[in-house]
Amino acid sequence: MSVDALHDGASMHANPVRARLAAGGQAFGVMAFEFFTPGLAPVLAASGAEFVLLDMEHSGVSIDTIKAQIAFAHGAGIVPMVRVPTCAYHSIAPVLDAGAAGIMAPMVETREQAETLVAACRYRPEGRRGLAFGVAHDRYTAGAAQPKMRAANEAILTIALIESARGVDNAEAILRTPGLDVGWLGHYDLSDSLGCAEDFADPRYQAAEARLISAAASAGRPLGWLVPNGAAAKAALARGFRCICIGHEVAVLRSALAHEFAIAKSSAKVAR
Repeated sequence: MSVDALHDGASMHANPVRARLAAGGQAFGVMAFEFFTPGLAPVLAASGAEFVLLDMEHSGVSIDTIKAQIAFAHGAGIVPMVRVPTCAYHSIAPVLDAGAAGIMAPMVETREQAETLVAACRYRPEGRRGLAFGVAHDRYTAGAAQPKMRAANEAILTIALIESARGVDNAEAILRTPGLDVGWLGHYDLSDSLGCAEDFADPRYQAAEARLISAAASAGRPLGWLVPNGAAAKAALARGFRCICIGHEVAVLRSALAHEFAIAKSSAKVAR
């Protein structure tokens, strides 16, 4: 059997996270902002993460670093997804060709923007993704283009980050966009756009969040959210969220170390 036969399009592009969410299941991962080392993805995989969401919007990280992290994630057996800086073709296309299995677009406020996201992530006839093969996204293999295109269209997860009052107002139309897989609550920016930054108990924020949850249920789309810990994840799941990031790696490390140092320093004071 040839090497090309061993690496057919479907096996190269399989995305268990997309399949699980589409079947009504749940998926858990971690967002990454800072610690882009070869060990990041294997550590996350060893912890039980099913995906890593690599940030390009706020981290300032380059495409070269993202491309390496995508390869490490594939090697570790977790799904690499990327939050791109803008919902624009030129931001999305290079990341897909680098091998990302999912794209999160920030500040999606209209159905037209959601359609732009989907079109950039899907080959024709479902979208307008540009063709380049024998590169990172198809594991540098030879072979016919069309099977790879069909497999990629079945695999790439599209996520609309809804994080403004306008986005919530248009949430049902956004979430009904054909080819869109997940809506994601951006709670900090949403609270800021409502005039109650970081006050998640404010009635304005509470109403907007409830409206988004209702819109997702009506559209039959799963919702995602970044939460600080496992207890918050359980609460989010009970409220209908199904794609969960348990923190980002900086916050998780900081929180864990702060807890352990507090224990250590408390014991040291007692010993004195």
